[in-house]
Amino acid sequence: MGDLDRVLPGNTPENRAEMLRKVTDLFVEGAERYSEAEVGIFDQVMVRLVREMEEAVRAAVAVRLAKIRNAPRNLMCALAADDAIDVAGPALRYSERLDDPTLMATARSCSQQHLLAISLRKTVSEDVSDVLIERGDRMVTLSTVNNAGVRFSPASHAILVARSKDDDELAAGVWSRTDIPRRDLLRLFSIASDNVRRRLEAADRGKTRFIRDMMTGVTNDAQDRMRAASRDYAQAYRRVAELRRAGLLDVNSLEAFADARQFDETTVALAILCDLPIGVCERAMAQDRPELLLMFARAIELSWDATKAILYMRAGAKGIPQLQLDQYLSGFSRIKPDTARKALQFVRLRERAAIAPEPTAYH
Repeated sequence: MGDLDRVLPGNTPENRAEMLRKVTDLFVEGAERYSEAEVGIFDQVMVRLVREMEEAVRAAVAVRLAKIRNAPRNLMCALAADDAIDVAGPALRYSERLDDPTLMATARSCSQQHLLAISLRKTVSEDVSDVLIERGDRMVTLSTVNNAGVRFSPASHAILVARSKDDDELAAGVWSRTDIPRRDLLRLFSIASDNVRRRLEAADRGKTRFIRDMMTGVTNDAQDRMRAASRDYAQAYRRVAELRRAGLLDVNSLEAFADARQFDETTVALAILCDLPIGVCERAMAQDRPELLLMFARAIELSWDATKAILYMRAGAKGIPQLQLDQYLSGFSRIKPDTARKALQFVRLRERAAIAPEPTAYH
């Protein structure tokens, strides 16, 4: 390093670039054989050399090293943080040397083009995708959603569904993913605009009937098939069913599920306590307006605290403004329990008459 510091100032840019090219050639030719200690020596030399180079030279190095599994770690971090996207892009998209903290720091501080490059990586963790969804523009968001290697947190799922309301392309991307929880798909169907609904139908004709039925509030076999295909739902169902068999399923356990933000457990428990098909309670959870849910709560004599826990659970990451929560409380208080029980019985009779084949939650 001392020799480099003495030699570099007296060299022309062309000579320095040639020096870096030769060191890069030497590394690439033997990369598979080098130990981490040896790679570390290359790392020190190349980081020092890259600082002296023009953008085109830095970009060429990034392209050559980005897909090499054991590329010099500090060098790749330096290239990934470069302001020039032609330099940073290859490293951000391909380099396995970039860990989550590095990717998150870059995503928080760099340009939308840098975020776009990260969204194209083979795999993207929940922590990194959270930052992409938080800071990214529409192009970044679409790219992230359309990458099957991206994993999303529950908070990002909720944000994506909310943004899909009037964005047919984003809605189609969300709909096409296999990892979006059913509760978020239900929410998407509930809030989707007419244009979005048409786009969803066009994207997958096989799901057209399900989408239309969800929009009109009609229960059908598609919901049963979605639940049957969901491992999370199966586990939730068994858990609630065990509580019921043990005589432990009551409004307190329902409130505990809601407090823990466990959508499937809460929905199944509510369906059992209300003696309703699960699909009815799913739609009540997904609807923008909570009137039906409030009526169910009053009918089974849920406290306001328990009802509020369910409302917060269904709202997800966006939460509930205090003014809106006050309005919900006012509506909840106005519903008389006896009136709610009669209304619930009407819903039971209507559902059983309209869709006899659908089982209730505990059948």
